[in-house]
Amino acid sequence: MSFQVNNNNRPPFPPPFAQQGAPGSRPGPPPSGVVPRGPGGPPPQGSLGPPNVMPNRPNGPTPPFGVRPPPGAFSGNVPPPPGPFASSGNVPPPPGPFASSGNAPPPPGPFASSGTAPPSTRPGSFQSAPMTTGQVPPGPPPLSGAPSPFSNGPPSAGMQGGPRFPSTGGMPRPVSGPPPPLSMSSAPAIRPFGGSLSAGSLPGLTQQAPPFSAPPTGGSPPPPGPHTFSAPPQGPQFPVSQFGSQPWSMQQRPVMPPSQFPGSAPPPRMYNMPGPESTASISPAMSQGPSKIDPNQIPRPIPSSSIVLHETRQGNQANPPPSATTDYIVRDTGNCSPRYMRCTINQIPCTNDLQGTSGMQLALLVQPLALPHPSEEPVQVVDFGEAGPVRCSRCKGYINPFMKFIDQGRRFICNFCGFTDDTPREYHCNLGPDGRRRDADERPELCKGTVEFAATKEYMVRDPMPAVFFFLVDVSMNALQTGATAAACSAISQVIADLPEGPRTMVGIATFDSTIHFYNLKRALQQPLMLIVPDIQDVYTPLESDVIVQLSECRQHLELLLENIPNMFQNNKTADSAFGAATKGAFLAMKSTGGKLMVFQSVLPSVGIGALSAREAEGRTNITAAEKEAHKLLQPADKTLKTMAIEFAEYQVCVDVFITTQTYIDIASISVIPRTTGGQVYYYYPFSAVSDPAKLYNDLRWNITRPQGFEAVMRVRSSQGLQVQEYSGNFCKRIPTDVDLPAIDCDKTIMVALKHDEKLQDGAECSFQCALLYTTVYGERRIRVSTLSLPCTTMLSNLFRSADLDTQFACFLKQAANEIPSSPLLQIREQMTTLCINILHSYRKFCATVSSAGQLILPEALKLLPLYTLALIKSIGLRTDGRIDDRSYWINYVSSLSTPLAIPLVYPRMISIHDLDLKETDGNLPPAVPLSSEHVTDDGIYLLETGEDCLVYVGNSVDPDMMRQLLGISSVEEFPTQFVLQQYDNPLSKKLNEIVNEIRRQRCSYLRLKLCKKGEPSGMTFFSYMVEDKTPSGLSYVEFLVHIHRQIQAKMS
Repeated sequence: MSFQVNNNNRPPFPPPFAQQGAPGSRPGPPPSGVVPRGPGGPPPQGSLGPPNVMPNRPNGPTPPFGVRPPPGAFSGNVPPPPGPFASSGNVPPPPGPFASSGNAPPPPGPFASSGTAPPSTRPGSFQSAPMTTGQVPPGPPPLSGAPSPFSNGPPSAGMQGGPRFPSTGGMPRPVSGPPPPLSMSSAPAIRPFGGSLSAGSLPGLTQQAPPFSAPPTGGSPPPPGPHTFSAPPQGPQFPVSQFGSQPWSMQQRPVMPPSQFPGSAPPPRMYNMPGPESTASISPAMSQGPSKIDPNQIPRPIPSSSIVLHETRQGNQANPPPSATTDYIVRDTGNCSPRYMRCTINQIPCTNDLQGTSGMQLALLVQPLALPHPSEEPVQVVDFGEAGPVRCSRCKGYINPFMKFIDQGRRFICNFCGFTDDTPREYHCNLGPDGRRRDADERPELCKGTVEFAATKEYMVRDPMPAVFFFLVDVSMNALQTGATAAACSAISQVIADLPEGPRTMVGIATFDSTIHFYNLKRALQQPLMLIVPDIQDVYTPLESDVIVQLSECRQHLELLLENIPNMFQNNKTADSAFGAATKGAFLAMKSTGGKLMVFQSVLPSVGIGALSAREAEGRTNITAAEKEAHKLLQPADKTLKTMAIEFAEYQVCVDVFITTQTYIDIASISVIPRTTGGQVYYYYPFSAVSDPAKLYNDLRWNITRPQGFEAVMRVRSSQGLQVQEYSGNFCKRIPTDVDLPAIDCDKTIMVALKHDEKLQDGAECSFQCALLYTTVYGERRIRVSTLSLPCTTMLSNLFRSADLDTQFACFLKQAANEIPSSPLLQIREQMTTLCINILHSYRKFCATVSSAGQLILPEALKLLPLYTLALIKSIGLRTDGRIDDRSYWINYVSSLSTPLAIPLVYPRMISIHDLDLKETDGNLPPAVPLSSEHVTDDGIYLLETGEDCLVYVGNSVDPDMMRQLLGISSVEEFPTQFVLQQYDNPLSKKLNEIVNEIRRQRCSYLRLKLCKKGEPSGMTFFSYMVEDKTPSGLSYVEFLVHIHRQIQAKMS
């Protein structure tokens, strides 16, 4: 067998930034907030709905959405507020439950501290909130703090050390003025793949000229040196390649429109593996076995560090999006940004049969409130006054750039259902010679893929709800003894400063063990008053009006109470936990308004409503039954919590659960509540009072400060010929067409599977529209509308050419997670392998017929699909050796996971850190190492991160001096059980801290670090991620390719 990656018909690159405009000028759209308009138009209005907004006019940028963290967001020289974790420094610490030693004041960590901001300085989404002490510079702090030693560990007293999450002082404030020019930051931006590597730079590959006449423009990489971007990429973008599609960087070249491919596709152009240019070959007879494949030549992700400027449409054609894991800047020229909506295939098959033949799924991944890049124009808000936005009277689709105006603008044809409507008189405008309205470029709704409409009264069932935050803390014996209660109280008291200011912000708090304790926080009282509810079967809420009060009038009471809770309950001997009853009680207090309920839970809920038993132990005692029935433990124990969750969702209460446990807690049952109410599960296992409080604090902070909306409803519409088959994610569904979301935030993604109901027309375009009606944290009702229009095709080769690897794989992942609770794992692993084989077989059979049978041929866009499929079947979710709770958590994490995080979850990024002094990174992360144990040496130290967790592996024969410089330990025997990363006074340690903070910023997540060493369970955990290795239960990457090739050959014959 020999390998080929098929790379036919690659259109040229868009020009690099160097060619756009004058040096230092901002390429692309006008500055944010500027709506281009014709002569005489009024200037754009402010974004918070001024009283004199003209109807039908754009009304400035949207306030409640932030951008990703600027380079400084994760470290700065801002003194943080006191926390309950004492550390010895030059500041006398107040007494706290956790003491740690060291004589350095903990420094700026990545997550800046908070304080009470004056009204005029509401911090932007990722800036540091102003402090109560001293002046804080208005801009983001510098990327790395002073070189003085500091701790990346838990919050400490006096000065808040430890990386804190990008502080967002409440919600990001309305964007005003243009974004900073491209040349303001010294932090180079990162773009992991798809740079302009020539095939010649890859051993054994030759590059075919593109078959089009257009010469490649801008094919050379931008000049070296830092890229001049004002802020880092959002979400998981990496300088390394673990994660992109198409490492040979074809994906930025626009896929040519269907009209360019008349007749049949040209024969595939391939990278031949045998011969001088070969990568690897296996003889057709397979007699030599897999040893003939050279593991260094098989497809792997390849790093790239250039930024892509992506125009969503060019020349009235959709541009295929860059890989989700690259760093890109979007210019919305008609289609919405791929951050908001991506399709698994960027050309839509005209028939169900064609799609079936390809083996690929047709689905959308929708992330309606995704964080934009700081250099992107903010989403424009359009206010149509009392008339509301223009819509199709038949299908209710919203006005968008693809609705066609006819009859001199007096009527318009809907691009979804084809119905012709009269244009409202006040919205009429004549058409120009090109058939477009003369004002199309002045109206965001007619020229942008994403806009936000101000909602009128008809979109409201009641007044927009206030921003309500209710905290529910477990004070059972176990929670107190492990330090979980103290960590939760500390985190809550620190994030209170980040809640939105003003009379609309309401808070409440309760604690629980086998009874529930509410607290009256009214200002009139001398101190908070405890109200105990002993009935945990028939729960009620005492004094509803006094349990949830305005933050402005109870701040002192709340801070005092949080400080005292760990002491009040310190001698508690109650081991039971009434989780279900406490959650129900808190819900009853919130029922009249709705809001966010954050529950901190440490033990298995054992009494009251929804009590659970230790099912896992029962399963373990009967091993043979457990093997057959293992998936039953991944289903909820009964329907009680699901019934409660549906009621919570109906009253717009979203529940997030922070699980701080050291034992089995039945996540399968508990997680039903967050999944149904649009919330999420956070999981700290085994909980450590040393290393987890910092992560708990940062997770809670990001949860309440990230861009989000309340009481939301979402619907996706598509053109005639396609319909939505099903939605999957964290939500409640009461009617088939709509998704109810008590809360939705910038991290949540919903998968929308599509199906054909009739044939589409070749060469026409098919449109998709996601409409999200929601309330901002400022109490404004908005409709965010994102529209995507893609060409239809009857040619199979176009489907493979325009496939989106990241989105296809994210769908694989979500499909597997949905199946785990109801099917045996072996069956799901086979199903995932079969999906991969079917796609590659279809390509081999119909699009690469000229090659010899001995070759394994992979389509360029999907050449990494076998690697990621192998990684998926070896992941925690599909391995038989994991804990039941770990697998339940994995299923939950995947259900709302965004596209950029899908690949790193199963194919993490690994970098060597023992040789940091030899690497010139220029602010980028060092290159990634393939996930194979042959790349892990015994004298090396490696960091591996999944977007959620971070493992540091130390080999047995590492130089002690290296260990001391990086980790502060001088021998492998000294390994601490709990590890907190410190910064020591040496260049290696400084570099390591910069790398960890950069990863945290990219991932919008505070990764806790775990030390791993050979021969211990921690080392086995680390090596379980070496997915390219052969394991007792799975093939190596080379063997898996051979297996796939044999299966394809069998199907061909």
